[in-house]
Amino acid sequence: MRTDLFDFDLPPDRIALRPASPRDAARLLVVRPGSAVELEDHVVRDLPDLLRHGDQVVVNDTKVIPAQLRGRRIGRGPDAGIEATLIKRLDGARWKALVKPARKLVPGDIVRFGEEGRVCYLAELDATVETKGEAGEVTFGFAFHGPALDAAIAERGEVPLPPYIAARRPADDRDRADYQTLFAREEGAVAAPTAGLHFTGGLTAGLAARGIAVHTVTLHVGAGTFLPVKAEDVAAHKMHAEWGVVSAGTAAALDVARAAMRSTSDGVKWRPAVGAATAPGSAANTV
Repeated sequence: MRTDLFDFDLPPDRIALRPASPRDAARLLVVRPGSAVELEDHVVRDLPDLLRHGDQVVVNDTKVIPAQLRGRRIGRGPDAGIEATLIKRLDGARWKALVKPARKLVPGDIVRFGEEGRVCYLAELDATVETKGEAGEVTFGFAFHGPALDAAIAERGEVPLPPYIAARRPADDRDRADYQTLFAREEGAVAAPTAGLHFTGGLTAGLAARGIAVHTVTLHVGAGTFLPVKAEDVAAHKMHAEWGVVSAGTAAALDVARAAMRSTSDGVKWRPAVGAATAPGSAANTV
């Protein structure tokens, strides 16, 4: 299938630069294939009334890290500005990252992220380019290790914004809260699972009151969600791998829900709802 079939025009005034407030006031499109009215406009807080007793909702408990670092190459010719997005931790001191502009780095280069830190021993965060791969991927070996490195990244890093937002405004301190879901527990994502951003404590209480269970999985959204699709055919597009885990408890609950498939009076088959938190940039989120 040609990728240009997915092209569409999106007016700038239709791109939200901040989340809805309260979060569950965001718009929700309900699709009912085969029914007399296939498309219905709702808001997310309507979700408990749209589901049924015994349905199961699955949310992602990944937590976004401040994975975007800005610095400069030092020690070889004039300093060169470097932007890095951390995508995978390899060990206590090494990260794989996407960098721009990659052409300015070669193995052995040192990149300094920031100079003055709020914590005295983190005055400088240096990283050595160990390897350089395709499409701007590099492996950084940092001067700090373990918790000290985590603290340095948290101090200097920014939450990576989706490209359609980053093109219109810089990241700020509000984004650290705005781009975490109610369920964020397990650090590792470089982007938020956006469907989960619309949940509030009141919404989850409403689901529980209706007998609708909420289960968690962990899927660390990777930097591939930000990368453009350059292939002319979707079959030629290389997908980035992402790390995830489904607990035995969640799997068992969903098996029970699937076994409870029923038929409505008009013969339309339905399954208890299973929610999927999708990556930034999605045209729609599934619940």
